[in-house]
Amino acid sequence: MKSSLLSLAVGAVLAVSASLAQAADIGVKVGTLECHEASGEGLIFSSSHDLRCTFSGMDRNGPVQRFAGRINRYGVDIGFTQNAVILWGVVSTSDHFAPGDLAGKYSGVTAQAGFAGGLGANVLLGGTNNGFALQPVSITGFNGINLAAGIAEVELHPVS
Repeated sequence: MKSSLLSLAVGAVLAVSASLAQAADIGVKVGTLECHEASGEGLIFSSSHDLRCTFSGMDRNGPVQRFAGRINRYGVDIGFTQNAVILWGVVSTSDHFAPGDLAGKYSGVTAQAGFAGGLGANVLLGGTNNGFALQPVSITGFNGINLAAGIAEVELHPVS
């Protein structure tokens, strides 16, 4: 059962990432966004958890930018997760970029599966002027029991 759930999640992610990866071909990779998701339960058709995120640009000596936000999932979401960490590769449609530009709303697809430990993926588009893609480098690692697949929305706000 555990391997079937993981196979389902991996298959969904691969299918989605193939189509959205084409959209990233027109962009410039500007860095990575690491988010820590608050623990919580899936409510069968939806869930909503707080996020604390750190953006690191391609210049490793540059300052990091901090964000707070929320991730909402709609679709099948059954179970409980804790200690979830999400890592996204950030792609911009412009080479004129400021880290605060990541603030805004994103939407896309999500899939997770796990028992005791698990993996998931999220592919999202949005941000300032819909100019950013949070790419399938987005790997979610978590502890708990969870099965989720559907639509995800993330809203990010800069933190001083």
